[in-house]
Amino acid sequence: MMSDEKSLGVSQKLVSPSRSTSSGSSKQGSRQDSWEVVEGLRGEMSYTQEPPVQKGFLLKKRKWPLKGWHKRFFYLDKGILKYAKNQTDIEREKLHGCIDVGLSVMSVKKSSKCIDLDTEEHIYHLKVKSEDVFDEWVSKLRHHRLYRQNEIAMFPHDVNHFLPGATVTDSPPGVLDSISSRKRSSISKQNSLQTGSNLSFSGGGETRVPLWLQSSEDMEKCSKDLAHCHACLVEMSQLLQSMDVLHRTYSAPAINAIQVPKPFSGPIRLHSSNPNLSTLDFGEEKNYSDGCETSSEFSKMQEDLCHIAHKVYFTLRSAFNTISTEREKLKQLMEQDVSASPSAQVLGLKRALSSENSRDDSRALVHQLSNESRLSITDSLSEFFDAQEVLLSPSSSENEISEDDSYVSDISDNLSLDNLSNDLDNERQTLGPVLESGGEAKSKRRTCLPAPCPSSSSVSLWNILRNNIGKDLSKVAMPVELNEPLNTLQRLCEELEYSELLDKASRTPSALERMVYVAAFAVSAYASSYFRAGSKPFNPVLGETYECIREDKGFQFFSEQVSHHPPISACHAESENFVFWQDVRWKNKFWGKSMEIVPIGTTHVTLPAFGDHFEWNKVTSCIHNILSGQRWIEHYGEIVIKNLNDDSCHCKVNFIKAKYWSTNAHEIEGTVFDKSGKAVHRLFGKWHESIYCGGSSSSACIWRANPMPKGYEQYYGFTQFALELNEMDPLSKSLLPPTDTRFRPDQRFLEEGNLEEAERQKQRIEELQRERRRVLEENKVEHQPRFFRKSSDDSWVSNGTYLELRKDFGFSKLDHPILW
Repeated sequence: MMSDEKSLGVSQKLVSPSRSTSSGSSKQGSRQDSWEVVEGLRGEMSYTQEPPVQKGFLLKKRKWPLKGWHKRFFYLDKGILKYAKNQTDIEREKLHGCIDVGLSVMSVKKSSKCIDLDTEEHIYHLKVKSEDVFDEWVSKLRHHRLYRQNEIAMFPHDVNHFLPGATVTDSPPGVLDSISSRKRSSISKQNSLQTGSNLSFSGGGETRVPLWLQSSEDMEKCSKDLAHCHACLVEMSQLLQSMDVLHRTYSAPAINAIQVPKPFSGPIRLHSSNPNLSTLDFGEEKNYSDGCETSSEFSKMQEDLCHIAHKVYFTLRSAFNTISTEREKLKQLMEQDVSASPSAQVLGLKRALSSENSRDDSRALVHQLSNESRLSITDSLSEFFDAQEVLLSPSSSENEISEDDSYVSDISDNLSLDNLSNDLDNERQTLGPVLESGGEAKSKRRTCLPAPCPSSSSVSLWNILRNNIGKDLSKVAMPVELNEPLNTLQRLCEELEYSELLDKASRTPSALERMVYVAAFAVSAYASSYFRAGSKPFNPVLGETYECIREDKGFQFFSEQVSHHPPISACHAESENFVFWQDVRWKNKFWGKSMEIVPIGTTHVTLPAFGDHFEWNKVTSCIHNILSGQRWIEHYGEIVIKNLNDDSCHCKVNFIKAKYWSTNAHEIEGTVFDKSGKAVHRLFGKWHESIYCGGSSSSACIWRANPMPKGYEQYYGFTQFALELNEMDPLSKSLLPPTDTRFRPDQRFLEEGNLEEAERQKQRIEELQRERRRVLEENKVEHQPRFFRKSSDDSWVSNGTYLELRKDFGFSKLDHPILW
């Protein structure tokens, strides 16, 4: 009992955003205005005293896309937090959700009485009205969390014993079992992030490998899982044969027309030509044929088939996670004490793991595992890198987005689109002014970077992020290893990779069909992010610029960092067919296991041929599993596209926020409405793959993503278009202003694989920026962007000087700030 109380006393400490030990009033006020992450079980601590049940009503952030808060009854027992509409529903096991507090990252904000639980799949935002009730819930959650973590540490293979027998309304049956099983290593990783390695070995480095190899329970379980899968597949085959017999008996449609829902398999890039995308969810019952709906036996077989497929999928996922955990153990083992006395066994394992890594790099696994080797996070909090601390203003979770219910549009569309073709032509109209201004002849573009992306295993990301939960990360210093050799200004240019959609729109007479192409263009801007969940672009310094002249695509693009606090990037592009501009800033929020990227800004496109002026917003992005190797990115929200010069139509595109187990991951659904609000065209597809227009029986492919270049996993997941963005063309080098991103040394050194010099240059460039800002403040001078101006609606637009100055070496005649 005494050890339990002592452990509890230690664990009740909160990780403060400040490393100072000062206890002044200003310090206390700062802590109350900041998010604080609650520590978990550490080291040899144990907490076996079963905490009392806690229950009561709390406010919970409503599911996306709804806003605001609603009251839910919460029941906390042995580290498992259940919630429903009222206590009666809890007693009847009619639950809305079930959270394993021990496997969640918990953060609290005393000033707003908010509690956030990040479970990887969802971020639960809770709020309490009374300060006394808030303190009580925080205390109880802390007790239950420690108890649950101790339970998991003692009985890791019984981690999912808590699951309720009844169906949880937010989750299909069996799903929570898989999630808990998948997270079996999550708690050990989280604890290791706080205390060091989660592998317990005795003896020196020479004996570690044999002792670890003797523990084969996980691999035995994996073997049993695979055997179980084989038995289930045999059963599925028998069911299919029986269903085929029934199909012939009842004259049903062909059995191969029955579409068994595919579980969410993560980021496997499928370029399927079949436009009939399934939107079936495991949690829904649907009829698969028209001829056998009256046959209860046939329906029962369908249900059994789906149920078995469900079990096979999650059993395979469990086996995969077991293998991943064992692989991580091997990796941690090799990193410990190898330099002191490397044994032959360790060296052998290292060679084997390196060989396995090279094989893994040749294919994309679930949840962007291609980034795992580069972005695996060390398990120790005491690693050599400590993030530079910056005083951040507090940010409330009330403005954040929580989990959602998927919205499916029921729109019948049997219209024939005469002007919508399956394949877009690649004809480009060359811009005369572009070629005249530069006169350069383009050489062949590169197909890879000078060096592959380096490993960032030495960086303790948790050390950097734990003090900034719930805050905007734009001011937090990050090591260069976490960057990709591209700049935010260049990332804006990536949105024009599929500018041919705008060219097509400019040649389409129908306003409704032009809206279809513009909507596809808006969606295509997200395609390049699919394999890029593991790295971040460089932040531009104030006054930095970038240009991209693409005569093959017929546009000329330039951008500038127009503001530093807040960071705002503005860009402009034009061609004979369209004009494109936007200014945007991002708010990055870390919630313990996930990071949300909330964009602020509006995108504009004009089509001079028809006098159209389109504008639309951006959606929220979220990187999941930020502290593990299985990162994946999703986008969710609604894009509303309007034509400011023609109110004959508008479009809404919904990026569906997928459940972890759902079949609709990465899917979008859009509708073009006419002036009366009637649905005219329906869009569907996946934002990283392809977009279709029409109904399920007759549809046309409007857009398809370009294939990824060879070896993209080794080069930050860059598309071919991205590979070319930072390429320096010797013929156009003299035409660029010295503020162009391609002259930035830290980014160039990272691209070339020189991490040490890249970090030195990055710190030097940041110090130069601080010095310039200090001089401006001392002289009470406000920075004035050179190529953009602020319009009447506070947006940033081109002042028309960049392209003119580019002619006749005009930039060389100007004075430029020394940015690097």
